[in-house]
Amino acid sequence: MKAEDVRQRVTTPLTSPAYAPTVPRFTDREYLNVVYRTDPDALRTVVPEPLRITEPLVRFEVMKMGDVSGYGPYTEAGQAIPVDFEGEHGEYLHAMYLDNFPATASGREVSAYPKVLGSPALYVDSGALVGTLDHGGLRVATATMGYKHHPLDRDEAEAQITVPTFMLKTIPGYDGLPRVQELVRTRITDVTVKEAWTGPARLQLFQHVLAPLADLPVLEVVSASHILTDLTLSGVEPVHDYLKGAAS
Repeated sequence: MKAEDVRQRVTTPLTSPAYAPTVPRFTDREYLNVVYRTDPDALRTVVPEPLRITEPLVRFEVMKMGDVSGYGPYTEAGQAIPVDFEGEHGEYLHAMYLDNFPATASGREVSAYPKVLGSPALYVDSGALVGTLDHGGLRVATATMGYKHHPLDRDEAEAQITVPTFMLKTIPGYDGLPRVQELVRTRITDVTVKEAWTGPARLQLFQHVLAPLADLPVLEVVSASHILTDLTLSGVEPVHDYLKGAAS
């Protein structure tokens, strides 16, 4: 294979790439969001500067992807933390667990999503919307919400899921030191909210050393939403370079 051909490949393995070279379009992406109050000291140990914590809140999310170009259907769960960056309100993606390897690999390599493999699920059980996350054979999170109890304004629903998202991108060099270490930002675009609901909710987090969601303990459930939407994820842009110690 010629060098110019190698340079056109976006990922490895060279002859069977781990994921498709496409901008994914999400159709029928279904969210269960549970916003809860947590220990502010616990938040301060996981949110990197120069991001600033505004309130001691966490959004636990389970997302069931009805169809995704390049990846097919899959499910994802994780935690997002409300933050400010230079006066801009957004969320810091703290943890993401999903059951699709190509989506995991591309999320980490092309962007900076903190994705690892897990076993999330989203389904309806006896009048409750249920979101779960397992790591191996162990349960690490269970969320329940009253199924379609109250309509949620669609503009409010769109605002919930389209705030700027901040992530930490770290790539090690061959010497074991960081070769790239940046804070990056991305956005959700081309959004169509098809359904939006709210209602009572509960959330349980269970201790697990390899899936430490419970390190941000649930002190009080603040709100919950159930949203069905189509959307596109835009690319990332660096906003802070830790190796240079200054904004990009």
